[in-house]
Amino acid sequence: MHDFSSAKFRFILMCGVALCAATPGLAQAPAGGQQIELETISVEGEAQTPETTTGPVNGYVATKSGTGSKSDTPITEIPQAVSVVGREEIDDRKATKVDEILRYTAGVTAQPFGQDPDTDWFYIRGFDATQKGVFRDGLQLYAYGFGGFQTDPFFLERVDVLKGPASVLYGGANPGGIINLVSKRPNGETFAYAEAGVNNWGNAYFGLDAGGVAGAGNEWSYRFTGRVAGGDQYTDYSEDFRGAVLPQITYQPTDATRITAYAEYATLDQFHSGGSFLPYYGTVRDAPFGKIDRKAYFGERSEDDQDRSQFLIGYEFEHTFDNDWTIQQNARYGRLHNKENAPYTFGYAPYNWMVDLNGNDDPSTGMLHRIGFLHDTEVDTFTVDNRASRDFMTGGLEHSVLFGVDYKYFKIDHVQYSGTLDPISATDPQYTGPATFSIPYLDDVVTQHQVGIYLQDQIRFGSGWLATFNGRYDIVETDQEVRGGFSTPYSSDDGEASGRVGLAYEFANGLTPYVSAATFFNPLIGTSGTPFEPETGHQFEAGVKYAPTFVDAIITASVFDITRQNVVTRGPGALGVNIQIGEVTSKGFEFEAKANVNENLKIIAAFTALDMEITEDANPAIIGNSPFLIPEMTASLWADYKVTRGSFEGVSFGAGLRYNGESWADNENLLKVPDAVLVDAAIRYERDDWGLALNVNNLLDKEYVQGCQGVSTCSWGAARQITLSAHYKW
Repeated sequence: MHDFSSAKFRFILMCGVALCAATPGLAQAPAGGQQIELETISVEGEAQTPETTTGPVNGYVATKSGTGSKSDTPITEIPQAVSVVGREEIDDRKATKVDEILRYTAGVTAQPFGQDPDTDWFYIRGFDATQKGVFRDGLQLYAYGFGGFQTDPFFLERVDVLKGPASVLYGGANPGGIINLVSKRPNGETFAYAEAGVNNWGNAYFGLDAGGVAGAGNEWSYRFTGRVAGGDQYTDYSEDFRGAVLPQITYQPTDATRITAYAEYATLDQFHSGGSFLPYYGTVRDAPFGKIDRKAYFGERSEDDQDRSQFLIGYEFEHTFDNDWTIQQNARYGRLHNKENAPYTFGYAPYNWMVDLNGNDDPSTGMLHRIGFLHDTEVDTFTVDNRASRDFMTGGLEHSVLFGVDYKYFKIDHVQYSGTLDPISATDPQYTGPATFSIPYLDDVVTQHQVGIYLQDQIRFGSGWLATFNGRYDIVETDQEVRGGFSTPYSSDDGEASGRVGLAYEFANGLTPYVSAATFFNPLIGTSGTPFEPETGHQFEAGVKYAPTFVDAIITASVFDITRQNVVTRGPGALGVNIQIGEVTSKGFEFEAKANVNENLKIIAAFTALDMEITEDANPAIIGNSPFLIPEMTASLWADYKVTRGSFEGVSFGAGLRYNGESWADNENLLKVPDAVLVDAAIRYERDDWGLALNVNNLLDKEYVQGCQGVSTCSWGAARQITLSAHYKW
C-alpha cells in the first residue's frame, strides 16, 4: 500500500461511452452515453509519527539523536559517529542486560569479561566506558570503585552511542565515547504490556509496562514500568534475584510546556557467578591438567553474597517562550548501597605478592590461589543540567544555538578488605570455609563537585554546508577524607577547557561526508604524592554518513585517531606507586549499516578495526605494544525477516553472526587470545495482541575466552542461553 502521509483521498470516477470504449477492461456504458457514478473509493495511509530523540525508533533505523548535540538533531548532521539501538531491536534479541544490547554495535566492545550479572561492561574505541561513559537521559551515571548504578533494559526506549570525546557537552567522560540510556516515558496514550520468560538455566522474569492519561484535556499522563527476575545462573551454585520499578507522571498543559517526574528503585541479591579471574593456562591454553571447567565456581560457598539497592528520583522540564527560546532543565538524585563478599582466584598457588604482581602463571600444582574480598559502599549523587536554545538567521547563515550550565555532585563512602583463603583445586574444587580478614586496606570518603558551562552553534550555509562549533570550561573539586587503610588524604582543584569543531556537506542524494576535531578531559580520583591531574587528549575523525533516498537506511563509515594523555601507570618494582606519565593512542576504522529494507526485512551490519598503541609508560618494555583485552577486529551481521501474509503470517525469523577478533592477554604482547565466531538466532510468532518468542545466544555453544586483562584474569565467554518468552498487550 502506498503511504499517503495519512491524508484521506476521496474521488469519484466518471466513465463516458468514449472512454469506456477506448479502454479495454472497463465496463461498457449503456447506449446514449449515460454516465455511471461508481462507488466512492477512499484510500488511507498511516504516516509514521515523527521521530524524536527520546521516542521510539522506526524499526532498526533511527534518524535523530540528542546525545551528540543535546538537541533535536538528525544523525547525519552530528560531526561524530553515532549509533542508536531502539526498542524493537532490543526486543528482537531479548537483551536482559544493557551490555548485551550493544553486541552488534560498531566501535563497542561489550562484555569483555563475559557475563557479569552485577555490572554492564563497555569499551568504546578501545577505552573503558563502564564507569565514566554511561549516561541516563543525558545525565551521567558516574561510578567509582564499586559504586556503580545498573539499569534494566526493560526500562529503556533506546540506547545512543556517541563515539569519540564528549567533554564539550558533558564534561569529564571516557575519551572513546559515551553511552546514553534513554528511558521510556509517558507518551499520552493508554496501553498495557506484560511479558514473562524463562531461560535454560532456570532464571525467569516478569515485566509490566502500562500507561494512561487523565485530566479534562488529557494534560496528565502516567506510566508504570516494573520487572522482577530470579533463579539460577550458568555457573555452579550461582543465582540471583533482582527487581526494579519506575513510576512516572507527566504534566503538559500546552504544547509549549512539559514536565515529567519519576522515581526508580532497584535491588539485587546474588550469589556470584564464576567463569572469570582465571589463569591464561587452563583457559586459553591447556594446563597440564587440561582446561578449567567454564561452569566451575572457585569462590567460597559459605560466605559469597551481594546485596545492592539503588534509588533514583528526578524530573525533566521544558518550556518554549513566545520569542522561540526554549529552556530545559533535567535534574536527578541517586542513592546506592552495595555490600559484597566476593572471594576470587588470582593465578596459581603458591603466590608471592612481592614477586608475582600479575599472578603466578605456573599451573604445575593444579591449585588456584584465592583472595578474600569484602566491601561496603554507599554513594550519593546529584546532577542537574540547565540549557537554553534557539534557531535564528544572520545574513545567509542559519544558526541553531545552545548554551548551558551543568553541575555534578558525587560522594562515595566505602571500606574494602582483603583476606586470605586456602588454595582450591582447579579440577575438583573443595570449599574450605570463610576468609580471614584483618584491617581494611581502604576506608575513606571521596567527594567530587564538577561545574561546567558550554556553548554550541550549529550553522547551515551555502547549498548544504553544515558547521558545528562547541566550547566548554569545567571546574572540578575533589576531596578525599581518610579514616583508615593505606590511602592518603588530599584535595584538588582543576580547571579544563574542551572544544569541538566539525564540518560537513549534505548532498541531495543523502550522502554527508564530514570531518571533526575535538579535545577532552577526564578527572581522576587518587594521588601519587600529589593529586592526579585530569586525563586529557584529542581526537581527529573523518567519515561519511549516508541516508539513501530509495530505502529506509543509515550507513556510517569513519576513521579516527585518539590520543589519551596523563594515563596512570604502575611504577617499577614490587611496591611501585602509580605514576601519571602514560599515553595511549587509538586509531581505527568503523562501518555500520542499518536498514528497514521493506516491511518484512531488517538488516544490521557492523565492522571495527582498531590499532591501539602504548606510546608512553613507566615500563619501557611495553612502549610500542598494544593494550591487553581489546580485540583488534570485530564484526557482526544480523537479519530479521517477518512473514506478513500467507499461512505463516505473524512468524518472524532472526539470525546473527558475531566475530570477536584476536586480542592480547598481556601488555608485554607475548600471549594472545584467539578469535571466535558466535551464532545467535530467534523465532517469534505474533497474533493480534499476543506473541511468543524463542531466542538463542551462542547457538552452537562455542567454548571460548572473551578476553584477558593479564595472565591471571581471563574470562570465559557467555555459554549458550535459550530464552522462551511470551507477551500480551491490551
